[in-house]
Amino acid sequence: MLIIPAIDLKDGHCVRLKQGLMEDATVFSEDPGAMARHWVDQGGKRLHLVDLNGAFAGKPVNEGAIKAIVQAVGNDIPIQLGGGIRDLETIERYLDNGISYVIVGTAAVKNPGFLHEACYAFPGQIMVGLDAKDGKVAVDGWSKLTGHDVIDLAKKFEDYGVEAVVYTDIGRDGMLTGVNIEATVALAQALTIPVIASGGVTNLDDVHRLVAVESEGVIGAITGRAIYEGTLNFTEAQSLADELSRA
Repeated sequence: MLIIPAIDLKDGHCVRLKQGLMEDATVFSEDPGAMARHWVDQGGKRLHLVDLNGAFAGKPVNEGAIKAIVQAVGNDIPIQLGGGIRDLETIERYLDNGISYVIVGTAAVKNPGFLHEACYAFPGQIMVGLDAKDGKVAVDGWSKLTGHDVIDLAKKFEDYGVEAVVYTDIGRDGMLTGVNIEATVALAQALTIPVIASGGVTNLDDVHRLVAVESEGVIGAITGRAIYEGTLNFTEAQSLADELSRA
C-alpha cells in the first residue's frame, strides 16, 4: 500500500485547498523542490503533484516548480502529475522531463477521444483522475457536476488502456474527515486496473482501513493536508502500511 504525499502547486508554491476552492489556499512551502525531497527522505515511494493553476487555466502554469521537483527527486521514486493536461504535446513534454505518470482529469470526461489517443501514444503512463460527489463525476476544478456515473465512466476508460484511476471524493478532500472507503472499494471492485484513493486520509486509522481493502484493488492513497498539518505522521503511516501489507 502506497501512502502518497501530495504537492499541490499554486503560483509556484506548495499549498492545500479546502474542497478545491482556490481562494481557500494555505501555503505550506515556498520551495517545492525541497518539499519533494523532504517526502522522499521521509520514506515516500511515490509523489503526487497537481498544477492547480493549470487545472483552472486548462494549460500548464507551474512547469518551473515541477522541473525543480523532478530535479530534487531525481530517479529515486516515480512522480505522478495532473492539472491542466489537455493535449499530447504537454504529456510528451512532462514525460520527457522526468514525470512517470500523467493524470488526465477534466479532459478525459469532456474529450474521451483525447484520453484514448493518450493511452495509445503513451502506454502504461496515463492515469485518469475521477473526482466525484455522491457517485457523480465533477469537472473543471470541481466547479461543475456532470451527470456521469463514476463507475460507468471508469469502466469505459479502463477499456481505453489507462494504467490506474485516481479517485477523489470531493466532499471529503482537505476536510480531514476520513476516506470514503465504501465508494473507493465499490469502484475498485468494478475494475481490473488499480485504484488510488484521494481525499480524506487523516490518521493511522485510515491507513488500517485502506490496507484492509488492498486486495480489492486499492493500491494507494494520496494524502496532503494531514501530513502538512501533522494529524498524520507520514513516515509512521508508510511504515504501518508496509507492516500491515506484509502481515
